[in-house]
Amino acid sequence: MSASLVLASTSAYRRALLARLGLPFTVERPEVDETPAPGEAPPALALRLGRAKAHAVAQRLGGDTWAIGSDQVADLDGAPLGKPGGRAAAIAQLQRMRGRTLRFHTSLVLAHADGRQYEACDLTCVHLRALTDAEIARYVDAERPYDCAGSFKSEGLGIALFEAIDSHDPTALVGLPLIATARLLRAAGFALP
Repeated sequence: MSASLVLASTSAYRRALLARLGLPFTVERPEVDETPAPGEAPPALALRLGRAKAHAVAQRLGGDTWAIGSDQVADLDGAPLGKPGGRAAAIAQLQRMRGRTLRFHTSLVLAHADGRQYEACDLTCVHLRALTDAEIARYVDAERPYDCAGSFKSEGLGIALFEAIDSHDPTALVGLPLIATARLLRAAGFALP
């Protein structure tokens, strides 16, 4: 296939995941406004942002370009949780979530410069243990998950915070559902096993 593949994200997590599929790709910053609309439900927000990122990059580059846009929204009781940005916010977020279930909506949109589009949205449920304040502080100080919605890194020490994870695709929680990514790429004509 002669089409070019572009990841519309500067996330190191998404870049590392996409590289696992063995296809050549480049990376472009999507430069879209990620502000939630008033009352926007987390799954709708994830899909809207995934679409916006993929289409922004595909349109900007033009030609025979396919762009992958993805967004992940953490959802606690129907309200989106953002990235904490710092220690105090990460501790507060984990204290609020302890003993509860957090839902992660991870969108995936594959958009062509000519307007063709394929999309999917993965749901992963993370059941957190009834964490003590001391466990939370030790975890936050050890891993500093300030750039992660939910204030943890499941691919690292954060896994010790959980009772269980319910998912169809373990890569979705890290930031890019590779099972759906492979399916959409095959639908667009890319050769994968």
